[in-house]
Amino acid sequence: MSTPTPPQDLDRIKEAIKQRKKETYVPVKPEKQLGFVHHNVDCIGCRACEIACKDKNGLAAGPRLRRVMYIEGGHYPEVFAYKVNVSCNHCAEPACIPTCPTGALWKRPTDGIVDIDSTLCIGCRRCEAACPYGAPQYDPSENVIKKCNLCVDEIESGRTPYCVQACMMRVLDIGPIERLRAGQHPTKAVGPHEQVVRAVKNFTNPELTNPSIVFVPHSQGRVDDAR
Repeated sequence: MSTPTPPQDLDRIKEAIKQRKKETYVPVKPEKQLGFVHHNVDCIGCRACEIACKDKNGLAAGPRLRRVMYIEGGHYPEVFAYKVNVSCNHCAEPACIPTCPTGALWKRPTDGIVDIDSTLCIGCRRCEAACPYGAPQYDPSENVIKKCNLCVDEIESGRTPYCVQACMMRVLDIGPIERLRAGQHPTKAVGPHEQVVRAVKNFTNPELTNPSIVFVPHSQGRVDDAR
């Protein structure tokens, strides 16, 4: 059963819209930017991360804040398969935030997490249309957008998000994105001789929004100049 969104205060929403119209959007430069790392090869596609996310957020059938994509190709006997695991990428330049008419979406200045206040969401779905990664998920039962907020309650308690905790292969992890990109953050998701890339095939061009995610790519999933 879905966890119901708290009741909305229409007067508060109207005031938020007025305030939003007065503001000029300026991207937040956080003190630290948290991000994800995913090992495309060692992921077995069990989708435990998806289920953990739905359980944590009380989601009904339909919205999926985390998605495991199966990529297959080649011709016998040269065939291949790998997984690409994505949710909200908590981008440095998020496309969703400036489209929101009420200010329900914002980027936290301490850790760069893109969060949402569902009590201000009016279900216009502009963020859903703007995001190139499909992160905002519309819940028709409540007429609001729901999205990954990196389990901020877990982060603030010194733990990792539910998706990371649920990964039995330890191929999904979080950390400061600059350190992950540089291979300086200790994580079981990356082997001692492996290097990460910013993009893989079947993943949107990272130049659009500078997403906070890196991958250990499959040899058939590499994109030139993705470092």
